[in-house]
Amino acid sequence: MKYRAVAVAVALALVWSPAVLRAQDTASAQDAVLTISAPSAEVYKGPSNVTPVIGHVPRGTAIPVLRNLGSWVKVAWPAGVDGVGYVRVAMGSLSPGTPASDATPSASSSAPFASTASTAGGQTIRTPPHTTPSDRTVVRSDDGSTISHVIGIGGAIGSMRSWGATGRAWAGNRLGVQVGFTRETLTSDVSPARVTSMQIEPAFVYGICDVVSDYVWFRPYVGSGLSIRHLTMHDAPAAAGEPSENGVGYRLFGGSELTFAGASRFALSVEAGYRRYPTTFEGFAADRFVASIAGHWYIK
Repeated sequence: MKYRAVAVAVALALVWSPAVLRAQDTASAQDAVLTISAPSAEVYKGPSNVTPVIGHVPRGTAIPVLRNLGSWVKVAWPAGVDGVGYVRVAMGSLSPGTPASDATPSASSSAPFASTASTAGGQTIRTPPHTTPSDRTVVRSDDGSTISHVIGIGGAIGSMRSWGATGRAWAGNRLGVQVGFTRETLTSDVSPARVTSMQIEPAFVYGICDVVSDYVWFRPYVGSGLSIRHLTMHDAPAAAGEPSENGVGYRLFGGSELTFAGASRFALSVEAGYRRYPTTFEGFAADRFVASIAGHWYIK
């Protein structure tokens, strides 16, 4: 089963490799300007929908282009990392020339296009910019919908002939809960019988950090939880029926959740851990150290 898990990971990497390579640095922009025609254009941390949104630009704004990346442009954005941000070309139109000074973001501004002003009753009213909450990493799909990885459902396979369904939910970027419903088959060197184990495994997980590059969202995590098991022995010699037992164990684990630009709602999780269960049937002890791979489709 461990070879099947490796094969799945390799296949997924091959599927997504074109998405990783699709945004290449094609040409530099000399005095080019992107004029926003959409109602609002998102400014991303990197040239990919998987990176966080760090700001918005209103319709009609002309932004100086630092570099043309094909479907993306690199623009000056003081609030971004290294003072730059990225905007999709589809949000406006590219043209040569220099924008008017009142439409250009100020390099000394702490937040580009920091506010809009209007006058009412002799008072100037300033509206703060629309920003992304800092307590959650947010990505956007190709259709512009917000994806923040809150609730995900999917499946998992393990290194010891185990498989099943799994769900995960995150509160903010750090604390989360997950639950797995899995089935495992155990064999023994001293008996021709086999034991099937059905288990429910609730657990708490803690996201250590979020590392977002241009094409991959990487979230390492650790966790611990219980394993509530129901074991049944099949084909037992000289046994009346199929004896069964219940047991409770615990497990400690760590891993990482990976999200790729080509499928921003899907997260691939690879983890390894230690588990301890009571040996209910003699000779049918589960492995203490296990590895697993899981996929979650985030519906919210």
